[in-house]
Amino acid sequence: MRANHSMRWLMQFFVLLCAAALLQFAQRALAADTTGGAAEQTQRQVTQPGNNAPFWRDVRRGENPYQTTQVRGVETNVLVQSEGQTWRLLRPWAYSLGGLCIVLALLGLAGYYLWRGSIAVHHQPTGRLIRRFSKLDRFAHWTMGISFVTLGVTGLIITFGKYLVPILGHTLFSWLAIVAKNLHNFVAPVFFFALPLFILLFIRDNLPKWHDVQWVKVFGGMLSKSGEHVPSGRFNAGEKALFWGLVCTLSVVLCISGVILLFPNFDQGRFTMQSANIVHMICALLAIAMACFHMYLGTVGMKGAYRAMRTGYVDETWAKEHHEIWYEEVKAGASRQHFEDNVPADIKMQVARSIKA
Repeated sequence: MRANHSMRWLMQFFVLLCAAALLQFAQRALAADTTGGAAEQTQRQVTQPGNNAPFWRDVRRGENPYQTTQVRGVETNVLVQSEGQTWRLLRPWAYSLGGLCIVLALLGLAGYYLWRGSIAVHHQPTGRLIRRFSKLDRFAHWTMGISFVTLGVTGLIITFGKYLVPILGHTLFSWLAIVAKNLHNFVAPVFFFALPLFILLFIRDNLPKWHDVQWVKVFGGMLSKSGEHVPSGRFNAGEKALFWGLVCTLSVVLCISGVILLFPNFDQGRFTMQSANIVHMICALLAIAMACFHMYLGTVGMKGAYRAMRTGYVDETWAKEHHEIWYEEVKAGASRQHFEDNVPADIKMQVARSIKA
């Protein structure tokens, strides 16, 4: 009886001893692993101060076990987004090349004006006026045009404004940037809603026609000082190119990318926002460069063009010399535009003066 009791006690003691040995072994192994990792990190800090590359490599890959956050939402658990570095490096190249396009466009137009001057008609005005643009046409054009210029100027301030800091100082530039940012954000919806109206009103007369090929061959005679006459419809091939390239392509992309940037609450990720920013910037700068040609020809480049959009009327001499095919359609009654007899005398005088050489 006593022998059995002694045997049972020895067995329990042996089990406890084994358990204690296993526990101690596990503790030593864990301590050795931790000490080894700590020792490795300590050694790295001696030979390479501040080098936490392995840690941040895991963070970038999203493999760090401590990469968590209490905030819930798209990408809130991403501590380091590698694409952001790509965006930061790509952005200066994008706005530098875009800005160069604008500068080259302005220099080219200045040189062209010095060489050619304003394009005028060769014959005297007759006083018979054609209603070229309706009130709705002009409303859509000026709404879209003024909002485009506002967005373009404020966008240039936002993009290149930091280079004005040495001239304006930090305080004045801060006010300028704040005004530009708010104007850009709140004028954008005006452009967004004016754009589709403009496209609907003018798309019919901007469809490509066979006679546009002849205009393209000689660039409408604009590269000749004599002003070679090239018949065209209501809009020539150059105007159609601006319509499809500037209005229907670049402006539509600007609206889509602008909505992505204006409303981050749609839960788009940072990569989407960065991509939209680059696309928006490139398209905006190209659009501004293209718009320079339209604004040049619509003001000092061609006599009578600005007054046509201002009053809605053109003299038949202007119509015949610049848009002969359209003029013949008006005469034949095959166009939606028509001659108008009851035009106020002051408008007749303005139109006549605007096209005289």
